[in-house]
Amino acid sequence: MNDVLQLLGLLYLLAVNLLAMLAFGWDKHRAKVQKRRVPEKHLFLLAVLGGSIGAIAGMYLFHHKTRHASFRYGLPAILVVQFLLAVAAVRLF
Repeated sequence: MNDVLQLLGLLYLLAVNLLAMLAFGWDKHRAKVQKRRVPEKHLFLLAVLGGSIGAIAGMYLFHHKTRHASFRYGLPAILVVQFLLAVAAVRLF
């Protein structure tokens, strides 16, 4: 049972990180063609839900939102908090 939960957790993290990275690419594309954009709160939400690594990767891969301080500093801050929570969870369990 524990192995199944670990696998599901890993699959969730892979999916949310891929989705976050692709969301940055999609938003960049939409910006170039002057269409409706992905709201910034949705990009941050994907990061908070576990996709911070994918969000950071997408930000730099697509050169998107790199000038915005809220993304340049906010996404790494989310990642640090998630890392600290993961370390605390591992120590508790």
